[in-house]
Amino acid sequence: MLEASRFCKIWLPFCKKFKVEPRSPEAYFRTAVEPLGEPVMAKEWSTVKMLYEDMKKRIENTTKLGRISEEISKEHKGFNEWIFVASRRDHQTILQILIDGRESEAVDIQGQTLPTLVYLSREKRPQYHHHFKAGAMNALFPQGFENLTKNDVYGGSLNVLMELEMPGFDGNGGPCYIGTGCFHRRETLSGQEYSKIYKADWKRWSNRSVEDSTSVLEETCKVLASCSYEENTQWGKEMGLKYDCTVEDVLTGVAIQCRGWRSIYFNPERKGFLGVAPTTLLQSLVQHKRWSEGDFHIFASRHCPFVLGYKKIPLKLQLTYCMNLLWAANCLATLYYVIVPSLCLLRGISLFPEITNSWVLAFVFVIIVHRAYSLGEFVWFGGTFKGWWNDQRMWLYKRTTSYFFGFLDYILKRLGFTNSAFVITTKVADDDVSQRYEQEVMEFGTSSPMFTILATLALLNVLCFVSGLKRVIADVETLVWEQFALQILLCGLLVFINLPIYQGLFFRKDVASLPTSVAYQSTMFALLACAIAVY
Repeated sequence: MLEASRFCKIWLPFCKKFKVEPRSPEAYFRTAVEPLGEPVMAKEWSTVKMLYEDMKKRIENTTKLGRISEEISKEHKGFNEWIFVASRRDHQTILQILIDGRESEAVDIQGQTLPTLVYLSREKRPQYHHHFKAGAMNALFPQGFENLTKNDVYGGSLNVLMELEMPGFDGNGGPCYIGTGCFHRRETLSGQEYSKIYKADWKRWSNRSVEDSTSVLEETCKVLASCSYEENTQWGKEMGLKYDCTVEDVLTGVAIQCRGWRSIYFNPERKGFLGVAPTTLLQSLVQHKRWSEGDFHIFASRHCPFVLGYKKIPLKLQLTYCMNLLWAANCLATLYYVIVPSLCLLRGISLFPEITNSWVLAFVFVIIVHRAYSLGEFVWFGGTFKGWWNDQRMWLYKRTTSYFFGFLDYILKRLGFTNSAFVITTKVADDDVSQRYEQEVMEFGTSSPMFTILATLALLNVLCFVSGLKRVIADVETLVWEQFALQILLCGLLVFINLPIYQGLFFRKDVASLPTSVAYQSTMFALLACAIAVY
C-alpha cells in the first residue's frame, strides 16, 4: 500500500489524461500496446510503465528478503509495529494513515487532491474468533475480473450471473447481496427497520470536519479494530455483517431486505474494480464448495427466505433466492444422471422411451431447447462457443464435487461430526501455472478427493459407453439401439465433456497432470462400480 500510495500520484493523472481502461496497471500494461504513432503519449506511456515495473521489483524483492529497509521503517512507523509481532494471527491493531486527504501535500503531480488512504490490520488474538470477511467486508470485493482467458477455461467470468440473473433478481424484488461492489446506507447495517418517514440528513454528514491531527486519529481509531470492541453487543447478530456463515454477504442481504429495505441493481459498463479469477481447477472447485455449503446453511436455517421473509419480502423473491441456496442439494440429481443411466446401459436396462416412440419427442425437445437457450444467453453476453462448452464442463464438475462436498459437510456438521471452516481461495499463481492458464490447459497437479470423484465418474462413463456401443453393434439386426439411443447419447456427451480428465490421466506428462495415485484410485472405483452393476 505504501508503494501504491506513491505510484498513484503519477498513475491517476495518466489515466485521466489518456482515458486508460482498465485502470488496474497490471491489467492495462499486460494487454495494451505502446502507442508509437503518438510521440507525446508514447513517451509518457513508456515512463509510467517503467515506473510501474520498478515498483513491482521493489515489492517482489522486499517480499523475498522478508524485511523492510531502515529508511522506510523510520518514515512509516506501521512497519516497526510488525517487527514485534510474533504471529500473523496474534497481534495488536496496526493502523497508519498513508495519505491524509486534509493535508495540502496530499495531491498528485497535477495538484489534484488525493483521497485519504489508510492501512489497517485488525487486531487478532487466539481467544477471539476472527470472523473472516464478515469482520472486514467493504465494497471492494469485485466480481469483474481482469485475468480471464478468451474461452474462460474455468467458467469464472460470471457474465450470465451478473448480466442476466441479477437483473432478474432486481425485477423480483431486489438483488441479493454478494459481498461485492455494494454501497450500503448506514441505517441498513445498524439494524434499523425501513420507514417511509425517515429522511437522512445528508447535509449534516457531508459538512462534518475533523480537526484532530493524523497521529491522534490513528490512535483514536485503533479501538474500532480491536477484538473487544464488539463484545457483548449485537454486532454480527442484529447489526453489521452477519457472523457464523461462510456466505455472510447473502445472509446479511436477506436480513436487510426483511427489515423493509429495497436493494437496487446497478451494473455500469465501466467496472469500478477488477479482481482475479481462480487460475486452477482446484481453486475454483474449493471456492464453489464454500459458496454452496454456506447457501444451503441459510436455506436449512431460521434465516431461510421462506421463514425469515414470510410476509416481509415478495414470494417471487423468496423463490428466486432458492436458485442459489439449493446449489448444494442439486448435486443429488446431477449425480443420478451421471451415474445411473450409464450403469443401466451397462446392465442392459432401458430408462428412456425408444427412439421410435412418440414420447421421446418430449425428452429431445427439452434437451435441444434448454441447451440452445443456454448457448444463446452465454454468447449474447460476450462468450464464445468454446467458452460455453467450458462452462458446461465446469457446471458438471461443480455439481458432482463442490456441491456434493458442500452438501455432505453441512449434513456432517449438523450431526456433530465436523465444523465448517472458511477456506480462503488463493489467487496467487507461479509463472508455470499462469502460463498454462493463459494457454487454457486445465490444471490438476495435486491429489484431491474432488479429482478422484471426477476421474472415477469419467472412467465409469467411458467404460459404460464402450459397453453400450458394443451391445448395439453386436445386436444391430434386432434394433437394440432404439432402446438405448438416449442413454448412449447422454453417456457419449459425458465422455466428450470429460476429455481433459482422460488427458490428465493417461496422455499428459507435465506436472499439472493428474497424479498416479488419483489414476489408481479412480480406476479401482470405476471397475468396482461396473462389477457391482453387472453382477
